[in-house]
Amino acid sequence: MKTVAATRGHCASFESLGGGLSSSGSANWPICARSEIASGDFSMRSVELFAGCGSLAFGLAEAGFEHALVVEKDPQASSTLALNKDSGVRHFSKWNVASRDVRSIDYARIRGEIDLVSGGPPCQPFSIGGKHKGPSDTRNMWPEAIRAVRELQPRAFVFENVRGLLRPAFANYLEYLRLQLTWPEIEDQGYGWRAHHRILRRHTASGAPPRYRVIIHGINAADYGAPQKRHRAIVLGFRVDVASEVAFPKPTHSRDALVWTQRVSTSYWDRHGLKGGARPAMSEADRWILEALAARGVEPVEVPWMTVRDAISDLPMPLTCTEQVANHLLHPGARVYKRHTGSSWDEPAKALKAGDHGVPGGENLIVDLHGAVRYFTIREMARLQGLPDDFVIGAGWKGPIKQLGNAVPVQVGQAFGRAIMSVLEHAPYNPTQGVCSSSRSKSAALLALRDSSWPEATLRGVS
Repeated sequence: MKTVAATRGHCASFESLGGGLSSSGSANWPICARSEIASGDFSMRSVELFAGCGSLAFGLAEAGFEHALVVEKDPQASSTLALNKDSGVRHFSKWNVASRDVRSIDYARIRGEIDLVSGGPPCQPFSIGGKHKGPSDTRNMWPEAIRAVRELQPRAFVFENVRGLLRPAFANYLEYLRLQLTWPEIEDQGYGWRAHHRILRRHTASGAPPRYRVIIHGINAADYGAPQKRHRAIVLGFRVDVASEVAFPKPTHSRDALVWTQRVSTSYWDRHGLKGGARPAMSEADRWILEALAARGVEPVEVPWMTVRDAISDLPMPLTCTEQVANHLLHPGARVYKRHTGSSWDEPAKALKAGDHGVPGGENLIVDLHGAVRYFTIREMARLQGLPDDFVIGAGWKGPIKQLGNAVPVQVGQAFGRAIMSVLEHAPYNPTQGVCSSSRSKSAALLALRDSSWPEATLRGVS
């Protein structure tokens, strides 16, 4: 007989623990234990750090992860998380949002297994457009990401960052990150990262077994279904008892497939009702792809890249003074610059950018066949990041632009979330904190959990 039980254990509030955090304006902020769901399995619990406006967390939730904790320090981004929680937006409504610095979170107070730790440590230290200070930048929060892995001992983790992290200038630090995540229990005792790197390299050379298997690669978000050419560095790891090897999920979408539907089958144009005169001329890059496709003579197996037209063409034309759709006002002043000429309707958008003072020059633009340009609206940018239409973001221009320009496309979170979920579902369940001893099945785990209690996470007292 299948039994459905409610979430188990104590759900003490941050107020009772001296916290004072807020989710949707309340002083009480419960983090509950692993919930038992009607399917007969435990839900996969996760902790999301550096959440921003919540796009990566949303994608992982779409893949099936339940966030026990979502942490974001920036007041505007955490307000967006709270606004969507209060508005009952899917997934957001369930999250416990900590509007605090990650350095103030005491993970030891989260009881029970955490399956996944995820997030995007601030990217400015490694951004191509930044000051390139890397690990010496005070905004470098990779040590906090590593601390979360060390203290929570999740079965898996996934972190994203700008592809600038993969540059040769940061090669030594990137190797250091990989080794530190491989053996997170070997802490930096104040040596500094270079000395700590040498210690980790000696540990590697000793043949010591790893704690986690870690891979780091660059991806293009368009290859995973985002209507945006957004290149990111992804750090993926599994605990060694979970996976004997680690591999990235295969890309599901391709430019080759898009060129095929535009230039061979023409199904793309047919779907959008565009006749010859409304179709743009073929680019030189697409011509090369078409020649290679013709030589192979086989239709690509991937799904075509999603284009700007696919993502936003059903929205009404934006106006400057009347908002027909939430967050869909036309912002004036768009202009192109050299090498910053806007996005085509019939390709994935160029990467959305965030600026401290609004949109950087020549960015976040769309250009039509006649060369006219305008800014993407906030709603259009949310769509390009894969967020649902009921997602809401504060008024204004600069704050939303900064949040959306720093976001991770939902499709990336969903693709990696599904891949991680597949590995975890088929792996032996060997929790680090003594939750149950044999399997993940409900019948075995209920006996082990029947008398368990689950206090919450709390603060470390760092303001």
